[in-house]
Amino acid sequence: MGNQVTRDDFEWVYTDQPHTERRKEILAKYPEIKKLMGPDPHLKWVVSLMVLTQLVACYLVKDLPWKWVFFWAYAFGGCLNHSMTLAIHDISHNVAFGNKKAKWNRFFGMFANLPVGVPYATSFKKYHVDHHRYLAGDGLDVDVPTAFEGRFFHSPPRKILWLFLQPLFYVLRPLYVNPKPFTALEVINFAVQLAYDLLIYSLWGPKPVFYMIAGSTLAMGIHPISGHFIAEHYMYLKGYDTFSYYGPLNWLTFNVGYHMEHHDFPSIPGSKLPLVKKIAAEYYDHLPYHTSWVCVLWDFVFCDSLGPFARVKRKYKHVL
Repeated sequence: MGNQVTRDDFEWVYTDQPHTERRKEILAKYPEIKKLMGPDPHLKWVVSLMVLTQLVACYLVKDLPWKWVFFWAYAFGGCLNHSMTLAIHDISHNVAFGNKKAKWNRFFGMFANLPVGVPYATSFKKYHVDHHRYLAGDGLDVDVPTAFEGRFFHSPPRKILWLFLQPLFYVLRPLYVNPKPFTALEVINFAVQLAYDLLIYSLWGPKPVFYMIAGSTLAMGIHPISGHFIAEHYMYLKGYDTFSYYGPLNWLTFNVGYHMEHHDFPSIPGSKLPLVKKIAAEYYDHLPYHTSWVCVLWDFVFCDSLGPFARVKRKYKHVL
């Protein structure tokens, strides 16, 4: 438990991200993949059902003892809310209504945001564009931890603490690494979320509000589903900065585990990413992948070579 990670810096590379070139090769060989791009007609109905389910859950927990509110926030509400954040991830790529209705996607993202309890859907979209365009870019991709995180959270106990604090770092890191002006849509997102939270509080008291926010926070920390944060881009094998996960939790997370495929084709809905892997199997079958997000978390904490510094990082010189 006292071992410290052996890395003292990121893995700096001087090559472009691999997804751009692989996308070109796959589309040249399998042009039919273009037919998978576009909106998912089922996504808006699935998301609406999830929002309704959490609204009913808010009503059901209003009179429970606090210990049971906490339990259900972690065991049920957190799972659903984390799943909802991954629906918002899909919506940020305009796959709910298509690219021609971008504003519809933004407002639908705010609707999907309601059970999460904290406004973030619009801000996520703003930064997620850079994550794809400038993957692992120094000062651009806010998914990459800061040097402070790498230096401080270097032992198993501290890495466990870092996992608990992960939601906080996802909120604060963009403000430090790549601050951007607040937009009108973010103001609307904030106002809509605040109005919803106050409505829930006025109807049923503080417990449903706690259920929403605590569930979101807990499920993004030490939780089986939160393993995807680490699995996606942490360097479990030298030379790779994106990994897929092929396991049952994809059913709950809009196939976010198909992350190599997602970065190759971000405009394809998560529901269709398994088809990408099936069609272009020779491009993916030889790549390393994860089969358990729980094992990902365990290895991250106790493996000396893993930690916040276990990330590929690159500079994009052409970006001002």
